[in-house]
Amino acid sequence: MDPFQPARLGPLTLRNRIIKSATFEGATPKRLVTPQLVAFHRRIAAGGAAMSTVAYCAVSPDGGTDGHQIVLTEAALPGLRELTDAIHAEGAAACAQLGHAGPVANARRIPVLAPSAMFTPAMRRARAVTEDDLRRIVDDFASGARLAVRAGFDALEVHMGHHYLVSAFLSPRLNRRRDRWGGPLDNRARLARDVARAVREAAPTVAVTAKLNMDDGVRGGLQVDESLAVARMLCEDGTLDALELTVGSSLANPMYLFRGDPPRREFAATLKPVLRAGFAVVGRRMFRSYPFEEAYLRPLARRFLEAVPMPLILLGGVTRLDTIQAALDEGFAFVAMGRALLREPDLVHRMRAGRATSATCTHCNKCVPTIYSGTRCVLDNP
Repeated sequence: MDPFQPARLGPLTLRNRIIKSATFEGATPKRLVTPQLVAFHRRIAAGGAAMSTVAYCAVSPDGGTDGHQIVLTEAALPGLRELTDAIHAEGAAACAQLGHAGPVANARRIPVLAPSAMFTPAMRRARAVTEDDLRRIVDDFASGARLAVRAGFDALEVHMGHHYLVSAFLSPRLNRRRDRWGGPLDNRARLARDVARAVREAAPTVAVTAKLNMDDGVRGGLQVDESLAVARMLCEDGTLDALELTVGSSLANPMYLFRGDPPRREFAATLKPVLRAGFAVVGRRMFRSYPFEEAYLRPLARRFLEAVPMPLILLGGVTRLDTIQAALDEGFAFVAMGRALLREPDLVHRMRAGRATSATCTHCNKCVPTIYSGTRCVLDNP
């Protein structure tokens, strides 16, 4: 299959099958769009990606991680419209990633919410959400979706991965509730299904996707068999146009997603000196070493191809043109690229023109800690 031919994603026609995945840009210190954020996505769009995903758009003030994410409120609307206009001007579609951080939140000013009471790795006390909280959060996703459509977004991605709130509810490790939101998988999947339904009903004219964990990568977490069942539920509900398949836990095992060199020293440098000694101990356990392999999530994602009759987006270390072509030939609808496009925003154009067959990303992961200072490849932009 030709990666560079137009393709349908729900009601949307994309100019090719290569999507820029959500990588938090570190460019919204006041929770509003900045010229830096517009420039970031303009570069991606001008470089040939079919769609650029804006990460991370919190659906409520308590839905961010550290108090620096865009919140989908009226105050954000003018900047978001400027952002989508810039992406569209370069011929790409614009996608907003909608999320609620839940237990991943670490800012002192943000209340931490979780399925069950817990202490986070940052030693924040998370309280268990109530029924009233859950009704409000589902409504917040719907309100955020409506605002994103008004801002000109062509697609919405619901964050159901990495132990953010929806993912935390899916996890047996984090969800120890004994009410209708916990216990059997049907109960733990209730929030994911309610949120997807609310977003679809609020935004019927745009594409709606979800980023779903195939495997949390932690003991007692969501594993592939249950994730397959959740994917089938979402497929049967008819609320999504595609699933982007991911893995890992931002709370306990982020390198399970990234693979390659763990950037412990670089993360330590972002901390206050008093915290660095503790991180030297915790960091080795949290930032584990996993070897990088091209398209490392593809073997696991194949199980979803076989079992879930809906379009699937392959993520995870896709860097070569032949890999993209093989994945599409195998049945994946799209591929998503993250770190490779941080270093080379114009990679898609150069691949299409025959001037590149592979990304130059070294998978050093030193870009990951730059989320605190403006996400970038440090090899080219120290």
